[in-house]
Amino acid sequence: MNEVVHFGAGNIGRGFIGALFAETGYHVTFVDIAEPIIDALNEKKSYVVRTAAENQETIAIHNVSGINSKKNPEEVIDAIGKAVYVTTAIGPKVLPFIAPLIAKGIAERLKTSDQKLYVIACENQINATDLLKKEILKALDKSVVSQLDGRVYFLNSAVDRIVPLQHNDELLDVLVEDYHEWIVESDQQLPGVKGMQIVPDLAPYIERKLFTVNTGHATTAYLGYQAGKEKIHEALRDPEIYQDVKATIEETGAYLIKQYGFKPEVHEQYIEKILHRFQNPKLNDDVIRVGRSPLRKLGPEDRLVKPAREAEKLGLSFAHLAKVIAAALRFDVTEDAEAVKLQQQLKEKGVLAVLQNVSGLDADDPITQEAVHQYEQSHLLKK
Repeated sequence: MNEVVHFGAGNIGRGFIGALFAETGYHVTFVDIAEPIIDALNEKKSYVVRTAAENQETIAIHNVSGINSKKNPEEVIDAIGKAVYVTTAIGPKVLPFIAPLIAKGIAERLKTSDQKLYVIACENQINATDLLKKEILKALDKSVVSQLDGRVYFLNSAVDRIVPLQHNDELLDVLVEDYHEWIVESDQQLPGVKGMQIVPDLAPYIERKLFTVNTGHATTAYLGYQAGKEKIHEALRDPEIYQDVKATIEETGAYLIKQYGFKPEVHEQYIEKILHRFQNPKLNDDVIRVGRSPLRKLGPEDRLVKPAREAEKLGLSFAHLAKVIAAALRFDVTEDAEAVKLQQQLKEKGVLAVLQNVSGLDADDPITQEAVHQYEQSHLLKK
């Protein structure tokens, strides 16, 4: 078997995970409901990935095809039967919706094949594969579940690559940053994939990534939006925003160092590298794109609230994280559905209720008190 089924034919799927599989020599079947993209994949069977770097690299991706899961679910089931990997880059919220189809594919596969299948959700969420596995198991008969051991493996992963808004002449082509990281948790050797790093314990790496890259990116977006900036790299040219972003991910860094034993000097280098990536003008990334979906990003297990709570537990500073939580509450972009919903909830219920319902923060929590204080400060209002 040299087949991969990848759910999500969007820019991240094509420009990152799918591209790495194809470069390794796998045939990649992208599964999506975006008909124009699926049709283009089947017509051209190739596309181009370009890096946003001084010395731009152009990578031709071949040996790809697509299936419209809404129109042709049986084809997806058949493809899963032949695959060595099933991966996703579709958004954590969508995982429960694709799980039943994956479950059908697994059930049919187990009838005829003993070949190992590796399922990996490549999402910006801690232990996303565990979430996918839970939904898949719900959709399987107990008799099928008993056959999974030693045949189907569910592996958590951490992924990191910035894929900005696209302005390409060709529909399928993708612009990505030249940096990427894909770490998979496993205690065994896996079929080789270019760029995949295997570790026995993912927790330190996924939290390092989520609470540095994702926290830093969101911080830049929300503070940049309040300051009237349009681009991420432009926001970081503002000395005040730059210092706030750095201070915020140094707060998360203090937690990571204490929790996982990262060497402070090594983690400081990691922070500097992340900030340098965000400042890349060739990415030309939009503040609004990075800040979208504030309800998800204000969730109790996500990039702002979770590290603030962990810092509070350890007696560490969380003041800058609270400031960003407040800025996220001010993200009132009318074209983002979650932002609109957030503003409606704030208007109807007030900030304390929203922090309770969305972020799981009680009214007497010190994080809540600091966030509310920051929220009420006039300088956080959009200029």
